[in-house]
This record gives sequence, structure tokens and C-alpha cells, in this order.
Amino acid sequence: MKDCIFCKIVSGEIPSKKYYEDDYCFAFADLNPQMPFHALIVPKEHAASLAELDNLSDAALAACLRAAQKIAEQNNITDGYRFISNCGKHASQSVQHLHFHMLAGRQLSEKIV
Repeated sequence: MKDCIFCKIVSGEIPSKKYYEDDYCFAFADLNPQMPFHALIVPKEHAASLAELDNLSDAALAACLRAAQKIAEQNNITDGYRFISNCGKHASQSVQHLHFHMLAGRQLSEKIV
């Protein structure tokens, strides 16, 4: 998608701190981290959110999930992490490109909200 900031990061048009990349997904540091470790994992294919999975291959979705394990190993995240995707306006999705937040580095609350 031409004007999508995450598509521009994936293509290298906008620089980022890369954590991981494979044929299907790209992971980079969040510019406004909410935890000591905060990565965003995005499929290289454009789909606006989880509500548009028909626009995304199963391989791309699986790659995003598998990337979390690889990123945890590469960054010595051994005490756990939270994996979140906001979907739509009421969930406060700020970029209309499916992405997963990988949060780690300190104890998280048992409450999600």
C-alpha cells in the first residue's frame, strides 16, 4: 500500500531498528516503547487488521507468530512476553497495517486493561 508507514518500513524507505526479518514478516523496535522491550511484528503483505485476514496468506500470519519465538531467543527474553494486536478504532489501532506488539522486560499486570 503506497501510503502505509509500515509498508514503507518493510521496504526500507523509512529506517528502523530491525529485530527480525524473513520472507513473510518484518519486526522492528516501536518508536514509542511501552516496555523495556517493545517490538512490532508485521506481515510484509498488507492487511489492515485481523478483520482483513482474507487479504493475508496463511504463511504470512504463521511467520508473524513464529517470529515472536525467534525474537525472544535472540534477545534473551526468558521470563515471558505479551503478544497483542489491536483491531479497529475501539481497540485504538493507530496504524492500519496488521501488527503485533511484543512486550517484555518487566513484570506485566495480570489485567490486560
